[in-house]
Amino acid sequence: MPLGDLEQLVMLALLRLGDEGFGAAVQRVIAEEAGRDVTLGAVYTALARLEEKGFITSRVGEPLPQRGGRRRRLYLVEPAGRAAIAEAWQAMRSLARGLQATLGGGA
Repeated sequence: MPLGDLEQLVMLALLRLGDEGFGAAVQRVIAEEAGRDVTLGAVYTALARLEEKGFITSRVGEPLPQRGGRRRRLYLVEPAGRAAIAEAWQAMRSLARGLQATLGGGA
């Protein structure tokens, strides 16, 4: 099952976040690391799709420490998700091979 562009970014952000992967943190990592502004709604839509595909799982975390702190939904990348992102990464590397001059040395 191929991954869309946003799904790839979301999964890479989750891998960076480890046990702290929740919606707003994913949105922040994508903005900071990929330079892409995505809405929180788009992040949650991608998270739901990835969970339906079996690439990630979620659980409700502990309440935040402040009084009345709410619980966050935390997401983890499953082995099937790791395999899917590795496959997408390999496809991109294969397609980019030999295009350094065309891409300005960035591949």
